[in-house]
Amino acid sequence: MNREDKGYTLAEMLVVIGIIGLLAAALTPALIGQLSRARVKTAHLQLETVSSALEQFRSDVSRYPTEQEGLKALVTDPNDAQGWIGPYLRGSKAIDDPWGHAIVYKLDATGDRFSLTSLGSDGKEGGTGTAADIHTP
Repeated sequence: MNREDKGYTLAEMLVVIGIIGLLAAALTPALIGQLSRARVKTAHLQLETVSSALEQFRSDVSRYPTEQEGLKALVTDPNDAQGWIGPYLRGSKAIDDPWGHAIVYKLDATGDRFSLTSLGSDGKEGGTGTAADIHTP
């Protein structure tokens, strides 16, 4: 066997790189779609977790946080919350959705009901697909 017979030619290397490129081009859109759907599912679970934390807050303090206190009351002790034994969530990232936007917290006029909303991937009201708003039931 000659020294010239060992190794791969440039043409063989380019063919292999081309095949890898085609595979990557075919698989990338599917993987990105999976990631987007996973973030939507994570947002649903996160809203449920925050909702449970709000119920624990109400159990301890006998009220939901005011809109001025917001969801930060689940992480840090608000000054006028008698009975607060939190934190009810770990860290301030727990009150942001998977896209890094703050979860929108609304309390009704009577203070007996709340709603939580993730504004989706675009961070704006409305939208479709992964940009659609996600609400608590």
